[in-house]
Amino acid sequence: MRRRIVAGNWKMNGSKDLSEKLVGYVRSEAGSLDKHVEVVIIPPAIYIQDVLKQAGDRISVGVQNVGQWQSGAYTGEISSGMARDAGCSYVLVGHSERRQLFGETDDLVALKVSSIVGNGLTAIVCVGETLEEREAGRAETVVAEQVRAGLAPLAQESGSQGQWQNIVVAYEPVWAIGTGKTATADDAQAMHASIRGVLKSMGAPSEEISLLYGGSVKADNAAALFSEPDIDGGLIGGASLIAEDFVSICRSVPAGT
Repeated sequence: MRRRIVAGNWKMNGSKDLSEKLVGYVRSEAGSLDKHVEVVIIPPAIYIQDVLKQAGDRISVGVQNVGQWQSGAYTGEISSGMARDAGCSYVLVGHSERRQLFGETDDLVALKVSSIVGNGLTAIVCVGETLEEREAGRAETVVAEQVRAGLAPLAQESGSQGQWQNIVVAYEPVWAIGTGKTATADDAQAMHASIRGVLKSMGAPSEEISLLYGGSVKADNAAALFSEPDIDGGLIGGASLIAEDFVSICRSVPAGT
C-alpha cells in the first residue's frame, strides 16, 4: 500500500515559538487522524531540533534542502548524512523556488537524490511546469523530463531497485505555488497519472510510489484533490503555518486507504 503523506513545507518561515505551539497542536490532534496518514513537517534547518522535541511518534521531520556532497569545505551547506544524524527522515529536493531562485538544474537534483537515498532518507522530489509551459501544451512533457532526469540515477544504477521506496514525487505546478490558484482535481489527477506512467517506463515500482500534489492546497480543496486515485497526499506551503488548517488538511485524506 502506498504511503499517504501530508507534508508541511514552512519555507523561510518559523520561530521557536511556532515550533512549540504549532507542532504541539498537531501532535495533540494526531491521534484523531487516520492511522494510514503520515504527517511530515519540514521547517528551516535551524529549527529542526525544536520541531523534533515536539514531534512525538506520529510526526516525521524533514529538511528543505541538502548539498550534493557528503562533507567538506562547503560553507553554509548541510549534507544528507547530517540531516539523518539530526533526526530527519525526509528531504525536499528540486523545489521550484530552488530551481528558479538558485539555478538548480535537473542534473543537480539527480546528484542530490543519489545522496539522499544513499543515506537512507526519503527524497520528496518536486516537479512542475510554469504557466507559459502549460499554455503552450507542454506541461506533461516538461514534468516527464524533470522526473526522468531527476531520478535517472535510480533507473541507471544496478542494485538500486530497493531505493525506489525512498522516493516520493510531488507535483507542484509553478503557477499555483503561493498564488491562490489551484489545479482542478481532474487536471491534478491527469498529471499524477502521467507521472506514474513515466515512473513505470523507468522500471520503477510505480504503483508503490507516493505522489503528492502541492500548490495552494487549503482545507476547503484538499478533500477533492486527495480523493483522486493517483494523488496520495499533499505538499503544503502557507496553510502548514496555521495549525488548525494543517490538521484539517491532514483529516482530508480518505480514511483507510
